[in-house]
Amino acid sequence: MPDLFRRDKDQTARRLADLDSVVVIGLGRFGRSLAIELVESGTEVLGIDCDESLVQELSGKLTHCVRADSTSEDALRQLAVQEFDRAVVAIGTHIEASLLTASLLRNFGVPNIWAKAISEAHGRILEQLGVGHVVYPEHDMGRRVAHLVKGRMLDFIQFEPDFAMVKTDPPVMLHGVPLAETGLRRGHGVTIVGVKKPGGSFTHATGETVLSPGDTVIASGQPGAVERFSELR
Repeated sequence: MPDLFRRDKDQTARRLADLDSVVVIGLGRFGRSLAIELVESGTEVLGIDCDESLVQELSGKLTHCVRADSTSEDALRQLAVQEFDRAVVAIGTHIEASLLTASLLRNFGVPNIWAKAISEAHGRILEQLGVGHVVYPEHDMGRRVAHLVKGRMLDFIQFEPDFAMVKTDPPVMLHGVPLAETGLRRGHGVTIVGVKKPGGSFTHATGETVLSPGDTVIASGQPGAVERFSELR
């Protein structure tokens, strides 16, 4: 019976690899949140963790959830991990396991690998292994919240060192004037890319868009520029 059960699990994992699917390795807070969000957005997820209690907890929430040692090449091959196009190494605190797992995925030739890093040194090693997408969840969230705490921003996202977007209330100087006539980009270095009227949804902003009190806007530009813009009254 154990051998039959293992074969059934392996076959399920192989079927998943043929679908629009992602393998998430490491089901702690970050991996669990990511995996559940993927499933809720319609993506099939194979979750892998060495902790049986985590696997049992998530078995009904993910498409397929398996207890396995991700540092074992044989274990990952039995789960057909080498056949997935996308993989996330969400292991954080056990750096050695994170690096060994990422190295195996690279050796398998998985084309798109994301890996969680808990320090700059950890991230550098992951990059040296050839991981294409290294993320720093705690650091990135801390930076984002810091921006929100500092000003009147409703949300802040930085995509590159020189490009960010902010969600905020428009300053009074923009009220009642078509955006093309405000000189906003020339004077403040930001561009309004979206606007939401009270009770409505976000729409694209154009040069003819006229803002009013109660509107919410999304502005883009350099991080410092959008931060200063959000502080205008």
